[in-house]
Amino acid sequence: MSETTVPVPDRTPTVEELNAYRGALPERMGIEVLEATPERVVARMPVEGNTQPYGILHGGASVVLAETVGSIGSALHAGPQGKISVGLDINATHHRAARSGWVTAVAVPVTLGGTVTCYDVTLSDDEGRRTCTARITCLLRAQPPGA
Repeated sequence: MSETTVPVPDRTPTVEELNAYRGALPERMGIEVLEATPERVVARMPVEGNTQPYGILHGGASVVLAETVGSIGSALHAGPQGKISVGLDINATHHRAARSGWVTAVAVPVTLGGTVTCYDVTLSDDEGRRTCTARITCLLRAQPPGA
């Protein structure tokens, strides 16, 4: 498994670096970051291996994907300010089931402040149909000593 701690670089990390340091849970769930800036983060996750007993994508898996992309965007915004980003709130509405293939999440900011960020996240299936809508709010904090 890859490292679970994300280094705070003095530059924007590449997609390859983000995937290498994505953390244990996103790695276990097969989440792949495809694009990442503070203004837009895109990642995907396979349905297979992330289902509930009915054979459809588990709602909690959708929330993990949404929190992953929102947190990445927030961290990319916080880093240049010498801050880290921690989750404060997340909510999700599930619209339709995904049974196979991939779900793709796109996170775009609602607000990028000096203390709080908020992202709208849309998850879609391979046919482009919305499966889930989420909103994540993160708190920006001073970088801890030694981080």
